[in-house]
Amino acid sequence: MSDLLSLKDRVAVVTGGSRGIGRAIALELAHRGAAVVVNFNKSPDAAEAVVNEIKAEGGKAASFQADVSNLLAAQSLIKFAVDTFGDLHILVNNAGITRDTLIMMMSEDDWDVVQNTNLKSTFNCSKVAVKHMMRKRYGRIINISSVAGQMGNPGQTNYSASKAGQIGFTKALAREVAARNITVNAVAPGFVGTEILASMAPEVLEAALKLVPLARKAKPEEIAYAVAFLASDQAAYITGQALGVDGGMAMM
Repeated sequence: MSDLLSLKDRVAVVTGGSRGIGRAIALELAHRGAAVVVNFNKSPDAAEAVVNEIKAEGGKAASFQADVSNLLAAQSLIKFAVDTFGDLHILVNNAGITRDTLIMMMSEDDWDVVQNTNLKSTFNCSKVAVKHMMRKRYGRIINISSVAGQMGNPGQTNYSASKAGQIGFTKALAREVAARNITVNAVAPGFVGTEILASMAPEVLEAALKLVPLARKAKPEEIAYAVAFLASDQAAYITGQALGVDGGMAMM
């Protein structure tokens, strides 16, 4: 466990924690001492692999299936975390999907499922977690947004809207709960080397990377480092912010 930015004795929930950015976040929080609940919806084996990796390094972890776009499922997830590890200090709203297409061809379902998975899940989990955090007068909520929510992206009106919504949600909730020592921040990644990016056509990815001043993809671990900092006590005076981890794409 790292002594720097320690999360010892903290309990964290990471939604969509079985793969990609979520997996990297779960591992990094555990590396810094947190007990981690790895939430998944349809990937039990991948989630259990993350849990086993954490336990193999001497950490504490458990997996829990929940479709967090459903409020009752989100309630079950948070209850499981508190029942299993005795508390809840950190919530990382990472669950997300894409349904990319031009708006003229985008179905209502393409729109709705992205809003529900990306944005409504953030509302659901935060609503439940805040009740616990308010009583404890401590909490860290980190929402994984996207550079698409800051700049927009053609073919992603649904995704961009959901991610922009997360940023607005972050700022509003941060003002609501600040008096109870709860911080709420967003991390806005750019292009990250995950399965979603691997599915892009090589020529499309090459063109996209030309928009990145640092001229490369991010590693999932680089997003996780930012999340770990915002989850730490050293970030106690930072709230309502959207931290771009995007290689300089959206300089604001």
